[in-house]
Amino acid sequence: MLTILYRGPLSSCDYDCAYCPFAKRRDTPEQLRADRAALERFAAWAAEQDFELSILFTPWGEGLVRSWYRRALVALSWLPNVRRVAIQTNLSCRTGWLAEASDRAALWVTYHPTQVPYERMLAKIRSLPVRHSVGVVGDPAHLEDARRLRADLPAETYLWVNAEEGRLYTDDEADTWTEIDPLFSYSRFPHAGRDLPCRTGESVISVDGEGTVRRCHFVPEVLGNLYDGSYRPALRPRGCPAGSCDCHIGYVHLEPLGLYDVFAGGILERIPASWPHVSRSGW
Repeated sequence: MLTILYRGPLSSCDYDCAYCPFAKRRDTPEQLRADRAALERFAAWAAEQDFELSILFTPWGEGLVRSWYRRALVALSWLPNVRRVAIQTNLSCRTGWLAEASDRAALWVTYHPTQVPYERMLAKIRSLPVRHSVGVVGDPAHLEDARRLRADLPAETYLWVNAEEGRLYTDDEADTWTEIDPLFSYSRFPHAGRDLPCRTGESVISVDGEGTVRRCHFVPEVLGNLYDGSYRPALRPRGCPAGSCDCHIGYVHLEPLGLYDVFAGGILERIPASWPHVSRSGW
């Protein structure tokens, strides 16, 4: 099976979070048309393959406010060769269309307390008909909102916490966030990567809107192109060339961390296999 992290040219978002460089950024009509064409080309390619795929959409902006991402998620979820299709989203879109998707669709939802009324967000999450995880950025200003959300969500919904970029947490602060997310320790510090075995470049690849294939979003080396098949000879086991990795969509594939066991069956949508019985040690 091949796992694909797809990121097209879309870089616009309807939110203006202080920690995001794409806040309230707008794509031109030409840029949106290019993103739509790129996504439709990718979805058509996926439908033609005779091997299993898992697909995670990781747009710089918010994809689900665009009709072509909603259509692609539904269509891909019904393909016999797609084991899972998921997307990172702020869930600002309407959600009724998800009823058309199969049970292989999933959402990786981020709650941004400064951008959406709490009750509206909670109601949307509770009504989701597909697998999902929900998370927040570990900003101290968001702590009470995160605690409230954890208390109000169903026990079976995993609430993850991403360490805020550039923030160093004291042990007491980390313990506070770990009470919300027992797996916060994985996000707290960047992970050493240099020369360690990683599934990216072997069974996991990153694909952009032109079909350019890289091992992951964080390694610029090009392996080939998806559409002419030139990436295939480059797929092989290899060590990570980066000194460190601090993003979940990257370090989850580092083999020494064992996160494929922790998140077995829920790698793309970030749901632990044993949730809701995960402990601080990961099990």
